[in-house]
Amino acid sequence: MRGAGKVLVTGATGFVGRPLCERLRNEGRQVRAALRRAGPLPVAGIEPVEVGEIGPDTDWRAALQGVDAVVHLAARVHQMDDQAGDPVAAYRRVNALATAALAKAAAEAGVRRFIFASSIKVNGEATAPGRPFKEADMPQPHGPYAQSKWAAEQALRRIARRTDMEIVSLRPPLVYGPGVGANFLRLLDWIEAGRPLPLGLAENRRSLLYLGNLIDAMLACLRAPGIVSQAYLVSDGETVSTRDLIRMLARELGRPARLLPVPPALLRHLGRCLGRRAEVQRLLGELTLDGGLMQRELGWHPPHGLSEGLAATVRWYKSRQV
Repeated sequence: MRGAGKVLVTGATGFVGRPLCERLRNEGRQVRAALRRAGPLPVAGIEPVEVGEIGPDTDWRAALQGVDAVVHLAARVHQMDDQAGDPVAAYRRVNALATAALAKAAAEAGVRRFIFASSIKVNGEATAPGRPFKEADMPQPHGPYAQSKWAAEQALRRIARRTDMEIVSLRPPLVYGPGVGANFLRLLDWIEAGRPLPLGLAENRRSLLYLGNLIDAMLACLRAPGIVSQAYLVSDGETVSTRDLIRMLARELGRPARLLPVPPALLRHLGRCLGRRAEVQRLLGELTLDGGLMQRELGWHPPHGLSEGLAATVRWYKSRQV
């Protein structure tokens, strides 16, 4: 990596932040974790700094003192039952304005590299068969979350143009791995319980990203001797249908894959009728990406295959049941 400088990690106690801090410490890096409030440290041997609620007015000066690189993971994520009075403003405040404020403060503090966890949703919600997303595609973010991530990337590009700080945005698809929650965890619960799933004809293709591969990609961005400020799409390098994903998870769980051969068109119709169109689309839609640019420019290749990542995820899942 570029020297042995200190790395500031925001979102350090989260799904990605905790193992990232552990990996950085194992590689001999000094790590400072930005915490909203004092509490248990995610990893032994890292330095905590309390910054309060993250927003456009957060004071980052103490957190950035002596820091060589920033990995910004903290974000307002998807809320199924969003209680914010104005969700659009809430996403913009945390994901766009706060990110820009942190990057501006980092550049002023002499930070040399800034890694931002964005989202493939900046590109759009779905791809056409055989036409994966690429970095050169026109962004088509839908909804306040994706739009806030795109606004953050645009602000970061402006900061990169007028400062010496190198800024990289990573756009991952669905990230899975030990500690995963939300829909992926619910899918594991459903398969483990032996419940039937009406996805036996779901032959769509989707790109996924194993947590270990995401962390390795972030470290590759930190290690590179020189880097062009831009966005990279990152995935496992494989695609899988929803049907085959369920089969692979069932095999790892030692459970039968109870897949019912329901036509996708019927499922989409039911989704529209029940007001669950977006959920059905996530199960049946195509969303693939081409991660070749990062491989060509940084020489990064995902070290873990899809099967390996799913096996590690299921081992973690089983360990929770002991």
